[in-house]
Amino acid sequence: MRSVFWTRRARHDLAAIRDFISKDSAHYAEVVISGVIAAADQAAQFPESGGMVPEYENPAIREVIRPPYRIVYRLIGADTIHILTIHHGARRFPSEL
Repeated sequence: MRSVFWTRRARHDLAAIRDFISKDSAHYAEVVISGVIAAADQAAQFPESGGMVPEYENPAIREVIRPPYRIVYRLIGADTIHILTIHHGARRFPSEL
């Protein structure tokens, strides 16, 4: 299994998601965050199972979908992935990661 590194942006995204959902339900916020983290861990176990991000057309930048979120990561060498962003699928995708 590859190691997982969460970039500053991805950690910020995760905190923002938690804060937003917690306004309605702290319990549901933890459920959603746990699901996102589990999806990132799955990407670490099977890094090439995620699809390429169509906006970038770079085979090293991939994503797994945990509706409504896109967990975007970069393959780094043979033993690491960097989680780049957790992006809500209904929003405009960022032009830079």
